[in-house]
Amino acid sequence: MAEKEKFYITTAIAYASAKPHFGNTYEVIMTDAIARYKRQRGYDVFFLTGTDEHGKKIENKALQAGVTPKEYVDRVSGEIRRIWDLMGASYDHFIRTTDDYHERAVSHMFRKMYEQGDIYKSKYEGWYCVQCESFFTDTQLADGKCPDCGREVKKAAEEAYKFRMSKYADRLIKYIEENPDFIQPEARRKEMINNFLKPGLQDLCVSRSSIRWGIPVSFDEKHVTYVWLDALSNYITALGYDPDNEQQPEKFNRYWPADVHIIGKDIVRFHSIYWPIFLMSLGLPLPKLIFGHPWFNSGLDKMSKSRGNVIYADDLARRITVDGVRYYALAEMPYVNDGSVTYENIVNRYNSDLANTLGNLVSRTVAMTKKYFGGVIPAPSGEEGTDVELHAAALSAVQAFTDAMDDYHIADAIEAVVQFLRRANKYVDETTPWALAKDEANKPRLGTVLYNLIEAIRFAAVLLEPIIPSSSQSIYRQIGAVQTGYDSLAAFGASVPGAPVNEAAPLFARIDEAQFMKEIREENEAKEAASAPAAEKKPEKPEGIAQIGIDDFMNVELRTAQVVACEPVPKAKKLLKLLLDLGYETRQVVSGIARFYTPDALIGKKLIVVANLKPATLCGVESNGMILASGEEQIRVVFLADDTPLGERVH
Repeated sequence: MAEKEKFYITTAIAYASAKPHFGNTYEVIMTDAIARYKRQRGYDVFFLTGTDEHGKKIENKALQAGVTPKEYVDRVSGEIRRIWDLMGASYDHFIRTTDDYHERAVSHMFRKMYEQGDIYKSKYEGWYCVQCESFFTDTQLADGKCPDCGREVKKAAEEAYKFRMSKYADRLIKYIEENPDFIQPEARRKEMINNFLKPGLQDLCVSRSSIRWGIPVSFDEKHVTYVWLDALSNYITALGYDPDNEQQPEKFNRYWPADVHIIGKDIVRFHSIYWPIFLMSLGLPLPKLIFGHPWFNSGLDKMSKSRGNVIYADDLARRITVDGVRYYALAEMPYVNDGSVTYENIVNRYNSDLANTLGNLVSRTVAMTKKYFGGVIPAPSGEEGTDVELHAAALSAVQAFTDAMDDYHIADAIEAVVQFLRRANKYVDETTPWALAKDEANKPRLGTVLYNLIEAIRFAAVLLEPIIPSSSQSIYRQIGAVQTGYDSLAAFGASVPGAPVNEAAPLFARIDEAQFMKEIREENEAKEAASAPAAEKKPEKPEGIAQIGIDDFMNVELRTAQVVACEPVPKAKKLLKLLLDLGYETRQVVSGIARFYTPDALIGKKLIVVANLKPATLCGVESNGMILASGEEQIRVVFLADDTPLGERVH
């Protein structure tokens, strides 16, 4: 028996900063559909997904939530995996960049690149986008903002290790030119060549010294590995790759290089430029294809929490089923341009394609088979009329679906099946089985018609199995399908006469659009009402506070200071011990902010200290002052700008 051909497919690992919305979830649905299709075709598929869990943004999110970064990513990664599982993602491995094997391998890769001269120590000065965790030059900014996400950027300067991108740039350009299908769609390839490669690659920061939440550089632990070298490497570390291994594991040798990386269009640059160059540095083959899919917009606008137009896949699944969500996502997304998601479009697509064209065809075919043939698939008695056209349409749909799926034109593949189902519904109208049933002499012809309809439904169910897997399984049960493999579509006629059909079960109940929209509005209003009190609540005016004169206030000595060291107070969960530099002296202050800030998050920050407070001893540790902060339930330290001089009096 011949060995199966391998197929290694990946999503970009989701950033573990927040719950993914419908647009984020599209990627794993798309990748799953391709993986399921390839398994149908007999490939040995390895499907990888996971979460990217390091970086400044997560460090900040954890700080705001009052938890450690690891606690924060454990929660968010768990939520992402829950949604992926709900959507039916049939992944073979879920990697987290906090997994020990990944961190170990990345550390070894960094050292290897450094030792062979591809990484060197330097300093970075430029524009930094916290959202994208990316540095940009003046010329790369778009109207002074991040060219990838459009957000504000800020000047940043810090010691950093850099990767010599220019060393491999010509080699990469040559590779892309010799392999025109390496980056798809073609528009993405042209963008990479013209906007990034031809103008000249600048060396890339691959470490940060201003944050702590990352993989430490083993030979310089003041630095952590920059997020893109860390995150991109997951595609090989998940297979067990480690440059320190004399021999790579069987899984790596079997599946690498990847057959396709499925990614969003916003991160094509990192995957088609940085990632191939990292692989060249490691002496590894490049992936076969980088596919940058478009985005889902909410109507005409980009979907984002700040715009208040976010739709979540799990919320939508409660209303239209998981397969309904999968179908809409895959049928509505174009190959190159962005797709659009609105509740009106969702209802229209669901009712038209799923409830009417597919669901109604299955329901009435099964019902007629039970009514006219006692629930047993009849034997066909010969072709006549439009039978030949239906058979040809089935085989044509298989070819069109196959061609489109092989090229990742998934919406076109689905449309080929829907067109065939429309032809099958037309066949019902042409043959009028209810009229044939009135005359016993027409029984053979009636049997042929119903057999053809059952076989047509089987064709559609097999083709749609990667798209709506649960519904296809339900269809198989209802029509008594025995042959459900892709190879059974080579010829029309694999349904088995005499096999029983089963009770018709509703596949997709038709949605009342007015009621659907009413429920959405009511749910949104309820959410707004629930959040409004917290958002609109004004602080109560303090009462009973004694007034003081200006002389009393001036007796309070407020000075600017910088945190130069910080550590927890032993056996005191709420306390941190801070060493503060006031410019003219250093002093130790104990503060009850340990629930809200980690020591690493405070070191280097500038703040205000009450400098003439009498010394006090807290849990056995002397405190000489108090730092200014606001809040009761949530404590917020008052931080100062980086350029604030030390020791200034605050008035």
